[in-house]
Amino acid sequence: MLKKFFEFLQVRKSTMEWENQTILVEFFLKGLSDYPRLELLFFALILIMYVVILLGNGTLILISIWDSHLHTPMYFFLGNLSFLDICYTTTSIPSTLVNFLSERKTISFSGCAIQMFLGMAMGTTECVLLGMMAFDRYVAICNPLRYPVIMSKDSYVSMAAGSWFAGVINSAVQTAFVIQLNFCRNNINHFSCEILAVMKLACADISGNEFIMVVATTLFTLMPLLLIVISYSLIISSILKIRTSEGRSKAFSTCSAHLIVVIIFYGTILFMYMKPKSKETLNSEDLDATDKLISMFYGVMTPMMNPLIYSLRNKDVKETVKHLFNGSFFSK
Repeated sequence: MLKKFFEFLQVRKSTMEWENQTILVEFFLKGLSDYPRLELLFFALILIMYVVILLGNGTLILISIWDSHLHTPMYFFLGNLSFLDICYTTTSIPSTLVNFLSERKTISFSGCAIQMFLGMAMGTTECVLLGMMAFDRYVAICNPLRYPVIMSKDSYVSMAAGSWFAGVINSAVQTAFVIQLNFCRNNINHFSCEILAVMKLACADISGNEFIMVVATTLFTLMPLLLIVISYSLIISSILKIRTSEGRSKAFSTCSAHLIVVIIFYGTILFMYMKPKSKETLNSEDLDATDKLISMFYGVMTPMMNPLIYSLRNKDVKETVKHLFNGSFFSK
């Protein structure tokens, strides 16, 4: 499917060269063009955040690989999440930084399609992966004796692989339908080729695309969220049954970091896409500067905070990081 997707890009690009009509070959990314002073400020802030994302998530990946004590399902999922955050931010942040300093804020049609595909693939994968991580915590707390059997290596590797597969398939299908649309405008009112912003530029009816998006959102966003809610409802119920406060605290500490990440991740998504909008806003091409900054928070802050949350809330990670920076980690 991926091969056909990229072949379609080449065919469309070739078609543009000979068709005797106006067909867009590049898009203009508006971003914060109306606020030139803010662009320099956000360039510095986002650059710092991106460096923190690379260092923080890179460190978590390294310690989850090199420390044999962390070769467990929980840290395997955490390593996947860190790698996912690096990939997700790399699909958009470098180009956004370039656009902040560039007068010609454009992206080619093929580049926009690839960015759209990668961004949606990473976002979908993270939704599903967070659901898998919630299930892992449920088994660890509610069925500890059966945990080694249920969460065997074959099981958790398959769960992670399934998350990536779901992300790639969903993104390939949705992106393929979007790039077949005819576009009569080239002003993307966003920092990157976000699929909803690109769809607004289409001259044709996009009701079919919207239906596919609703189905995909239900399967790959709301279903994992439902799994998370059910898992944590059972987890909290089990924790409350523990008689000692020390036991309750220990049980909750094993899943609190993941719960915080879920709240930040899904909280931002729900605020962005499900907050009430006026009729004028829905029919308008304008996107409020506040919405753009919230979108940036979703795309940058969450991947930056993930390693900080897990390292601050997890004793194993803190101990391994301490050994890593003391030099004793590699001398084992």
